[in-house]
Amino acid sequence: MKIELAKSYGFCFGVKRAIKIAENSKGATTYGELIHNPLEIERLKNNYNVGLAKKLDEIHTNDVIIRTHGITKFDKEYLEQKGKNLIDATCPFVTKPQQIVEEMSKKGYDIVIFGDINHPEVKGVKSYSINQERTFAVLDVNELKKIKFKEKIAMVAQTTRKISEFLKLCDYLIENYKEVRVFNTICNATFENQDAVRELAQNSDIMIIVGGKNSSNTKQLYLISKQFCPDSYLIENEDELQKEWFNNKNFCGVSAGASTPEWLIQNIIQKIKKIKD
Repeated sequence: MKIELAKSYGFCFGVKRAIKIAENSKGATTYGELIHNPLEIERLKNNYNVGLAKKLDEIHTNDVIIRTHGITKFDKEYLEQKGKNLIDATCPFVTKPQQIVEEMSKKGYDIVIFGDINHPEVKGVKSYSINQERTFAVLDVNELKKIKFKEKIAMVAQTTRKISEFLKLCDYLIENYKEVRVFNTICNATFENQDAVRELAQNSDIMIIVGGKNSSNTKQLYLISKQFCPDSYLIENEDELQKEWFNNKNFCGVSAGASTPEWLIQNIIQKIKKIKD
């Protein structure tokens, strides 16, 4: 069987930066998952004593790492008031929409965030608006149609969303409202990984997408892959591979989300080789 990796996959700049920060912060606690990959978080815990707190009252160290996706402005202020030493591992591409939302809301714009309001990145971005009641997180045009906007609208996007879906929302707003400011805050690494998986899936008869099941960008890769290769599978580790998936398959494509470490990807490739031997 031929096994081929996508031309662009795995760790993005922001994740590499966050992991390096965590490795240099032994004994610190991350507020929220540093990245969306449980195995890498376990490695940081075992090798660098980096703890994980999912709630503010679970933080018992002075050094606190702010996760890659950022945290809300309110939580950050709370930790500062408690005298915690904040080590900011927020991806710079996430910091950008936070700044835009704060600036544009101060200028009186309604804010639209293309993204999942339950995702920590979107919660963090939304918190920087000075007018929470005029700040809306949406996933499609139907949700936009239910909102009565004022005259001025500013729009940003969750960094890992699909550009084609973002453009649909932009088109609707521009067609129906007088002043719309659009800020493309989707990360370039997301574009590159999505384009690469789209290309590879068209040539593969099975695709393996590696990453955390709760990772937004990994899910997007899986959905794109499945459009072109019906036998696409999303897994977190090599133990999830099933031998029968590879029956009568000759070309296996492999890609991985932005929070997936190289060592995990290589473990999976080696397991696939053993299955086909």
